[in-house]
Amino acid sequence: MPGVPLEHLDVLIVGAGISGVGAGVHMQDRCPGKSYAILEARGDLGGTWDLFRYPGIRSDSDMHTLGYRFKPWATARSIVDGTSIRDYVRQAARENGVEPKIRFHSRVVAAEWSTPESRWTVTVERSDTGETEQLTCGFLWMCSGYYRYDEGYMPEFPGAERFAGPIVHPQHWPEDLDYSGKRVVVIGSGATAVTLVPAMAEKAAHVTMLQRSPTYIFPLPEEDRIAGRLFRFLPERLAYSLVRWKNVALSSFVFQLCRRRPEIAKRVIRRAARRALPPSYDIDRHFAPSYNPWEQRPCAAPNGDLFRTISEGSVSVATDRIATFTESGIELESGEELEADVIVTATGLNLLFLGGARFTVDGEEVDLAGRTAYKTMMLSGVPNLAFVIGYTNASWTLKADIAAEYVCRLLNHMDAHGHKRCVPELADPTVNEELIFNLNSGYILRSAHLLPKQGSKAPWRLTQIYPLDARALRRDSIDDGTMRFSTPAPRDRPLEAVAG
Repeated sequence: MPGVPLEHLDVLIVGAGISGVGAGVHMQDRCPGKSYAILEARGDLGGTWDLFRYPGIRSDSDMHTLGYRFKPWATARSIVDGTSIRDYVRQAARENGVEPKIRFHSRVVAAEWSTPESRWTVTVERSDTGETEQLTCGFLWMCSGYYRYDEGYMPEFPGAERFAGPIVHPQHWPEDLDYSGKRVVVIGSGATAVTLVPAMAEKAAHVTMLQRSPTYIFPLPEEDRIAGRLFRFLPERLAYSLVRWKNVALSSFVFQLCRRRPEIAKRVIRRAARRALPPSYDIDRHFAPSYNPWEQRPCAAPNGDLFRTISEGSVSVATDRIATFTESGIELESGEELEADVIVTATGLNLLFLGGARFTVDGEEVDLAGRTAYKTMMLSGVPNLAFVIGYTNASWTLKADIAAEYVCRLLNHMDAHGHKRCVPELADPTVNEELIFNLNSGYILRSAHLLPKQGSKAPWRLTQIYPLDARALRRDSIDDGTMRFSTPAPRDRPLEAVAG
């Protein structure tokens, strides 16, 4: 209603997934005097781990690094199912008092920054009532991930309308889909497909993984034996810290090996596949990608489940291009036809930066693709706004945790010095633009023109090496000469009067 003051919060967090819940916990621990709320577009918390419900859904990051720093994952189980991850996030929200701060069915569609008022005015659409409402905040913290929740990527498949059976995208898995005893073709060979294929093979008559080109896939134990021993003999938090750093070191070593010695990495991955597959299997055709390891994210097969199902005969791999869908399956360019009763299109994600909301600063719309990311968590020229993008070469939460620590440091610094406004300013002409993601995966390249860039040197880029990034975000000076602070003078008259 006109004339009624809008609700104001010190900090508004957008998204109640693993990043948003973590941000809330850090806020309460490090900025206890600040008011905040978490807006979640969906009807439950958990983000990715509540949205995806396809068979076998799991993380390919180990839980000792995907878990929060403040909440130990205190078992030897390392690779776990999506339900366990969702329950873990819910427990973190409940145990730390974050749950009451979450407002569900609240999608942020626009945010307008006013320098004279030193605040954001945020427009929210309520999916449960259809109403639109507004509130204001001093700092906006986007923890909304980087892909569209309402749709996945679906290429145009010739003849798709002719297929007689169901065509399913994993992002919208039907609860009533019955594939027991049926022939299934899963299109794709990324993390989703590698998860789905062995899980569906438990009930299906046969599953074929149809890939245009191979992906690096390696077996990974579901249980961490070292973690199991440490948790038996050491205090929980100490054991968790040791396992966490052990896994950080191991993943960093593997990443650096792949980037610096790709031929060695290829041989190691090939050797693992050779041991897991039948002697006559054509590894060069189906499991030897044309790119180097870690130019795209590799996939993990827990306990070698994909390789095991191939060896057992319940799964096969076809490496070919689709000519057309038919009534009974898919015809390939080679002339072969894959018969199917169900087709699953594990064809990837559509990226969506900052939840697709529209941002304006003092009346001027922000072109997100024209901005440069400061520390991969703020945008050049955009005040009092932070976002979370996790690592592509390690667990998402490692970056989300240290980003949250930095935001809290930043807020406390502003309070200590009486500042109301902080904004990274790119004034160094020697900083060159680079892609914000250091991978050439299809889902990234398709959307690169919509995303902000990172710079060629600090603080406009991070190393993507967790120990170095953690040190920088925890210890480097907040007032580094690039982050500009100010306390704008308030308006002489109310905002409503100026607008009128």
